Amino acid sequence: MAQTHVLFVEDDDVIRETTQLSLERDGFRVTVAADGRAGMEEFLASRPDVALLDVMLPGMNGVSLCRRIREESLIPVIMLSARDDPVDIVVGLEAGADDYVTKPFDSAVLTARIRAVLRRTEGRRPDTGSDNGALRFGDVEIDPDGVRVLRGGEVVALTPTEMRLLLRFADSPGTVLSRDILLESVWDYAWGGDSRVVDVHVQRLRNKIGAERIATVRGFGYKLVGPDR
Repeated sequence: MAQTHVLFVEDDDVIRETTQLSLERDGFRVTVAADGRAGMEEFLASRPDVALLDVMLPGMNGVSLCRRIREESLIPVIMLSARDDPVDIVVGLEAGADDYVTKPFDSAVLTARIRAVLRRTEGRRPDTGSDNGALRFGDVEIDPDGVRVLRGGEVVALTPTEMRLLLRFADSPGTVLSRDILLESVWDYAWGGDSRVVDVHVQRLRNKIGAERIATVRGFGYKLVGPDR
């Protein structure tokens, strides 16, 4: 079985080297870079399966690097931040990142987060519903089997995490889903996680399929406005 290829972009030599060794011990193949521009060059040259990007990078910061990667690919991206700053976290997620980890981090936790985000790229639907063919929500058409979304007849480009989130909503149209439920079923966070991850991904999804399609139920969560049968 081919090793999962991780691109790790971090300017701190100690963190970069120790994390690389830890990930390699856990079975990953790791390519490293010490600044944003070198990270983009490595990405284009090696086409990794997942990218770990520090927010504060010289040359090109991690948020800008994430945007550049998103222009080329839908691979999972995890941002690493030394500050538990809501602005840093939200900006990184809005740039297209799938998740974030705050430094300092435990190597086992980082490995678990990488494996969780990779599971979301396998094309598996959340195990919460049955296959009923294409679903229509206004001008949005969801093909669960083909893992494809159309809006007004045009293909909507979704990241794997956005697709899993939409499929989870589509399995229970009209049902309010709490952030905790979404973190567990979409992000595989059985232990709980940061609800900001959910909020930013919902906003990104609204921007792509229409804000009216996902309603906020204040104090409880979100629901997908029912399909047209």
